[in-house]
Amino acid sequence: MPCAIGGLCALLLGSCFRSGQRFRDFGTRTPIAMQDGLVLGFMGGRDSWNNTRVGVGRLGKRLRDLNLPGVHVETVENRQRGLALELVRRAFDRNRDGALDPEECRSTRLILYGQSFGGAAVVKFAWQLKPLGVPVMLTVQVDSVAKVGQNDEVIPANVAEAANFYQTDGLLHGRAQIRAEKGAGTRIIGNFRYQYKTKSPSCDEYPWYDRLFTKYHTKIECDPQVWNRVETLIRAKLPPARDQVAKQGLGSQHCKRLPNAGEPPGVILPGGVLGRQTGPCLRAMGRFAPSRE
Repeated sequence: MPCAIGGLCALLLGSCFRSGQRFRDFGTRTPIAMQDGLVLGFMGGRDSWNNTRVGVGRLGKRLRDLNLPGVHVETVENRQRGLALELVRRAFDRNRDGALDPEECRSTRLILYGQSFGGAAVVKFAWQLKPLGVPVMLTVQVDSVAKVGQNDEVIPANVAEAANFYQTDGLLHGRAQIRAEKGAGTRIIGNFRYQYKTKSPSCDEYPWYDRLFTKYHTKIECDPQVWNRVETLIRAKLPPARDQVAKQGLGSQHCKRLPNAGEPPGVILPGGVLGRQTGPCLRAMGRFAPSRE
């Protein structure tokens, strides 16, 4: 009997006694620098924030390991949107007054991605940010499953671009189509369907009950092709890795800004500081950098 109860608990809850995520679990020191950006991944199901064996956590770890300049990556349990909101506030509250003023909101560089319940949490969180005036550069949903009362179909106007990956096999499958809020300028990159009845990525590292009861939902989560595409979308918004910058010869010593009034031309920017940069400098030092040209 204890074994059966334990198995059922693991199936339904992931863990009977696992404690939830706390703010101190985030590794990002706040506030972050003006040119820096934040990538938030929302975990699926009952996955813990620090589980790097599943898709969201695995991609988060990979992005952190790339050591991209000016990029902070965190993963959040899907039921902890309050923690995510507090992190966003602290990260971009650069004057430390406890609130985001219009200038701080405009300078926000934020990307959201998530899978299953985490995919729906991405959309819900973006809607929470809208009345605060916080923009989102990109949202990515992977087999998004909405909880009761949630709507993971309509992407709010504060999101610049959004993408959706889904499968339609089995009992549990993701949102098949997302669309922009009426009158919004959000660009829907695409709704990308995957089929797994004839394709079988290896999911051996996932629990047997996931592979049995949510077979196809699990397959899209462990499909490396899906996550490679998600990573490509996210990294298109990010600066290149430091080794790429070095190889291209586009380090900060090559970055010049346009002179301000009364300032001589060709002022060299200090390392890591972004200003009114031009051409390859902006690309090398980071796509998170706001351009004032």
